[in-house]
Amino acid sequence: MTHQQTLKAPVTIKGVGLHTGVEVELVLQPAPVDHGFKFQRVDLEGQPIIDALASNVVSTDRGTTLVKGDAKVFTTEHVLAALVGSKIDNCLLQLNAPETPILDGSSKPFMEAIATVGAEEQDAQKREFIIDEVIRYYDEEEDIEILALPSEEYQVTAMVDYQTKVLGSQNAHIDHIDEFAKEIAPARTFSFLHELEFLLDNGLIKGGDLNNAIVYVDKEVNDDTMAKLREAFKKDQVKVKPNGILDNLDLHFPNEAARHKLLDVIGDLALAGRSIRGRIIATKPGHKANTEFAKMLQQIIKKNDAKPKAPKVDLNTPPVFEVTDIMKRLPHRPPFLLVDRILEISDSHVVGMKAVTMNEPFFVGHFPGAPVMPGVLQVEAMAQVGGILALNSVPDPENYLTFFLKIDGVKFKQKVLPGDTLTFRLELTQPIRRGIVQMHGQMFVGDKLVTEADLMAQITKEK
Repeated sequence: MTHQQTLKAPVTIKGVGLHTGVEVELVLQPAPVDHGFKFQRVDLEGQPIIDALASNVVSTDRGTTLVKGDAKVFTTEHVLAALVGSKIDNCLLQLNAPETPILDGSSKPFMEAIATVGAEEQDAQKREFIIDEVIRYYDEEEDIEILALPSEEYQVTAMVDYQTKVLGSQNAHIDHIDEFAKEIAPARTFSFLHELEFLLDNGLIKGGDLNNAIVYVDKEVNDDTMAKLREAFKKDQVKVKPNGILDNLDLHFPNEAARHKLLDVIGDLALAGRSIRGRIIATKPGHKANTEFAKMLQQIIKKNDAKPKAPKVDLNTPPVFEVTDIMKRLPHRPPFLLVDRILEISDSHVVGMKAVTMNEPFFVGHFPGAPVMPGVLQVEAMAQVGGILALNSVPDPENYLTFFLKIDGVKFKQKVLPGDTLTFRLELTQPIRRGIVQMHGQMFVGDKLVTEADLMAQITKEK
């Protein structure tokens, strides 16, 4: 079992917001099991908390912005990617300003800060969204496609095509999240010169300099433009290098732009609210497409969480009760004994199992040529498993019987056929009082819920 992880201790990161130019202190705090990622604006009244979920995204213009009420956090993707790359599941990100620090424009400084305190394993299983079918997002207008495919690891591929002389087609890929720290985290954000000029002219990049963004020169540069850049970045000299980027920066990788796009994909998909196990293929990704896809994943996760979950059964583990033990507790005998094993039992729940074979006597007449287990016997099998739970509450179950008083809310969702293995889970809905037992029962074939019902029984001592 893979466990959830949080930080061993708080860690503080200081810097400047890229777009706001505001000094910011970001504190990454350890968080409890199932907390996930949440931002907290400690500078605002009430210190509001914003869940890092795609449903809270309000803008993807030059970065991913989250909001709750009047509280906003800008540029969330780089630090979230670092948390995912560090295998952290639970963290409270406290900010005293509206934007995370840009630092060098990558996830590397965040990962280095996290590494100074390390990760701590928590006493809970990691909550993963396991991709078991193809999920597709497609923006026809922009020709952007993001696919999720089944895989045993979190794998990500990003492919970009800017169709410019200075930056054409690139791709980047990781086969395992362990590769993120070395191969992806150092990749810095980038911009084209025409975009940079617009941002400067409109006061939208107050915290930028040539150390936290790669600038690809995609247009003719005149003296006025160079003067504007020298003033903006407070440099005596700004030059265009032979590879088409502004000086003061060397590329970490030839395909650094594609690697940074992959970084953004990982940071934005963290907003799905769950660790991902699957392969992501993103063609021409951007924050808008990434977060729209994250919303799709979030909705699927929500829908899956609402589905009943079949008990996890390990057939290599010896059962709590074999069929001979069951017959010591229940008065039923073949062919009317309809439970083969009890796999788990506690004061409030029981898990049982029955293998349905073609030798079952009821298949002779139900139905010739189309054998189907009668619904009434499905409920009877469930009731027998519930009887084991009821009799487990008395010290001498062999001296007691259970008589069922009421069965409500019965739903048959799928046929039960020869060859099916039935798994039952029954839970008390109320504590047992005066011998009255109330339970909710579910019956599964594989992972599919096939029958469920509410049952009431009375425990009676034999005379």
